[in-house]
Amino acid sequence: MPSDVQADTTGTLPVLSVLIPASNEEDLIGSCLRAVLDSTWKQDRHFETIVISNGSRDRTTDAALSWQDAFAAKGLDLRVLDREEGGKLGALNAGDQVARAGIRVYLDADVEVSRPLLDDLFKALNTPNPRYASGTLELARARTWATRAYSRIYSKVPFMKHGVPGAGLFAVNAAGRMRWGSFPDIISDDTFVRLSFRPDERVGVSASYTWPLVEGWGNLVRVRRRQNAGVDEIRDRFPDLVRNDDKPDFSTLEKAKLALRDPLGFAVYSGVALAVKLTETGSTEWSRGR
Repeated sequence: MPSDVQADTTGTLPVLSVLIPASNEEDLIGSCLRAVLDSTWKQDRHFETIVISNGSRDRTTDAALSWQDAFAAKGLDLRVLDREEGGKLGALNAGDQVARAGIRVYLDADVEVSRPLLDDLFKALNTPNPRYASGTLELARARTWATRAYSRIYSKVPFMKHGVPGAGLFAVNAAGRMRWGSFPDIISDDTFVRLSFRPDERVGVSASYTWPLVEGWGNLVRVRRRQNAGVDEIRDRFPDLVRNDDKPDFSTLEKAKLALRDPLGFAVYSGVALAVKLTETGSTEWSRGR
């Protein structure tokens, strides 16, 4: 069972809960929390932040706890759950059990939100109708040549340019959260939640967030393999959700244009896809590459 090491400090219920699952994220959780703390929040009632440290073997929990005073100084609740068990889906369920707001923002620990994003998400989701929302995704600058080349194409594929991908950050309101019970034990939580909503129920706001790709060729292949397996799993286990998919086709013409514009980037992007096909093992073990 998780231990809650921070109690409510304000005495008023929040209108939005930010849930951050974090496993061995000692080096990243501070930047994530700093961005949340710097949010431009314009509502009369506050939001709460819940970090769920799941199976961490480093100082993730202590690093998150070190931000409590800074949050309290701004009248904000920061709660930290320390779970011995690993697993992101279990962490999300543990966070949901203690979250007090109907509007939920599920945020990866390696993501940094822009200042207006949380306020914009609240406005988009403050409705009795079921809604899903996310911000405008910006890829963090990569360190390795392979990831820099891959990201130039990845940022331009139709799925990333159209619709509301929600990679690394997605949010739902109370009516939307009723679409499912506990998070199932699956690979791709973001795909599961996104496809739980029709395209007309998804809202993209202009405020941005920064999300990093994994670094290096080997990690790109491992994560791309896992992404593919996650999509296949949703198709097999939840076929009814597939009808909500509005992923645009990546036409041959679009691929040719990108290849002519950026031959190296397209070679790396397509090479990763080919390597995944040639090395399918059935393994879905997670590798962050960081």
